[in-house]
This record gives sequence, C-alpha cells and structure tokens, in this order.
Amino acid sequence: MEFEAEIDRLPIDLLAHIFAMIKSFTDLAQASGVCRKWKEGVKLSLGSRESLSFAGWKMDDDSTARLIRHAYSLRELDISRSRWGCQITDAGLCKISLAKCIPNLTSVSLWGMAGITDKGVVQLISRANSLLNLNIGGTFVTDISLFAIADNCPNLKTIVLWSCRHVTESGLLVLVSKCRKLQSINVWGMRVPVDCFIGLVAISPALQIKSRGLLLNSRWPVV
Repeated sequence: MEFEAEIDRLPIDLLAHIFAMIKSFTDLAQASGVCRKWKEGVKLSLGSRESLSFAGWKMDDDSTARLIRHAYSLRELDISRSRWGCQITDAGLCKISLAKCIPNLTSVSLWGMAGITDKGVVQLISRANSLLNLNIGGTFVTDISLFAIADNCPNLKTIVLWSCRHVTESGLLVLVSKCRKLQSINVWGMRVPVDCFIGLVAISPALQIKSRGLLLNSRWPVV
C-alpha cells in the first residue's frame, strides 16, 4: 500500500500560509518545483502578500516579473540595489508594469538601480496611479520621468531623488506644481541651484526639502 505523506494532506490554503512565511525567493522557487500542489501553494502565498522586497537578492528581469505577476494583493514593492546586485533593467520594469497589482501599489523603491532610465520608469508610472511614496534615487532618470510622475501620481506624498543628476529645475517645478499632496522631497546630490528650492516652497509652502543632509522648510529642528 502507498501512504500519503503528512504534508500532502494539508489543505492548499494552509500550505500557502506556510509558504508565506518564507522570505527567501530561492527557497520559494525550489518549493515551487517539488510538485504541482506545492507550486499552486507558492502562487497562492504570493497572491496574499502586501509587501515584497528584492533588496539583497540576486534577481533578474524575468524572475522578478514572474513573481510580481502572482502578487495580486501587493501594495509595497522594493527593488532597491544591494550588495549582491538586483539586476533589474528597463525591460524588467516594462514587464512588471503589466502585473495586475501595479495600479494598487502605494510604495515603490528603485533606489540605486543603475540599469533603469526614463523608459522603464515612465512605463511603470503610467499604471501606478495610487502611489504615495516613490524612491528613484541613484537612477539615471531625467525630467521626462518627473513629468510622467506629475501626470499619473496625483496622491504622491514623498519622493526620493537622491543623486538624480540628470533631473533639472524644470522637472522639479512641474512635479511640485501638479502633485499638490507632496509633503517631502529628497534632492540631496542633485545639480540644481538653491534658488530652485525657494521656488518649490513658493508653490507648496508646507513642502519639506531634504538637501545635503539638511531638512529645509521644516517646522521642527533636525536631530
């Protein structure tokens, strides 16, 4: 007689709950390859996640897009560069932008992704209309990305443009003018004149501007 393994008796939703506790995407990929039931369990576990971070993982365009496609409930996405180098490019962002969860994202971080330019950011932003927090610091975006953000993200509250040296005063002015709910902007390391910050505050008096380690226009002292 053949006996069914104990773990094979678990309902698929309970199996998915167990897989949801696994943080390693490598382990999830291996679990997905065990059998058809485990593969469905992994997919179901991804569908219930509201936050995914690939920081610290060696991911590529295809594997990242494939995981995000199954994350139907996703609200927060972190694809920041790390020591091991998450190798996401514009092509990857274009694939990710097609996922069903993108219109519901409230937070996205692409910090330090050197392979990302306006092409990928504009494609992603065109569908990420619910964004509240965006970090594109350390990328090679230009004013084109800021124009797209200004047109598609009316509820944006914070944005990090750390060391985005191809962004100009024009892009910042359009961004602040159209994103009326913007509360904080990080412009540290950017090549924009100080007078630009005065113009931004004139448009949005409550806007907090972080530049060169200082918080400008803050009501409270920085400690």
